[in-house]
Amino acid sequence: MKDPTWAGVRGRVQALIAAPAGDRVFGAIGHRFFLEDPLNPVELADLEVQTGVSLPGEYRDFLLHVGAGGAGPSYGVYPVRLVQGRWRWEGDGADLADLSRLAEPFPREGADPEAVRLLLSERPEEETFEEIEDFDDAIEAWEERWEPVMWSADRTVGAVVISTLGCAAREWLIISGPERGRIWSDNRVDDEDLKPLLDDTGAPMTFARWYLTWLEKAERQLASLPAAD
Repeated sequence: MKDPTWAGVRGRVQALIAAPAGDRVFGAIGHRFFLEDPLNPVELADLEVQTGVSLPGEYRDFLLHVGAGGAGPSYGVYPVRLVQGRWRWEGDGADLADLSRLAEPFPREGADPEAVRLLLSERPEEETFEEIEDFDDAIEAWEERWEPVMWSADRTVGAVVISTLGCAAREWLIISGPERGRIWSDNRVDDEDLKPLLDDTGAPMTFARWYLTWLEKAERQLASLPAAD
């Protein structure tokens, strides 16, 4: 049975393609409100068998009734595609997700705050070095200590990158574990730890709330804008 959550959503998104000033919605210059075709039940079953997981219900129904990716929050929902017999999500940073470990519970615990604080206090600053080569060596050595703390693959098991905000800031959809079906923010590029994305009330963002909040805001924004010249 079709989930009423997604009733009419594909048509609402497609209607925005012709909206005047549509490119003023953040990220629309990338996805242009285009949606991939939905997956059919056979394709979805193959995806789940191959990845060894049952996808969160809201996302699963989105794939079946709205699209396999495309228009959505920020620069859009990363499409999931079958490439040379293997399913994969495509987009900037999508390869950060280990698809062989999607059944493992996503770890809610962040990096050790004290370890992060200490490492950040020890990060080399270019202006303290007389020779650029010495700075390059120092920052390389520091990054070898930083990456296992913030960028270990163990920190994102059970999740896939679902969208990008640009400049290596991303959002993850949690597939397995207590956070299943929720969206987490990833601003590690700016030295901020992974954290759950919250709505205006402070409640965790599920996939459907994340997507529909974006759609409603886009519709309101475009309804309030004058037509582009």
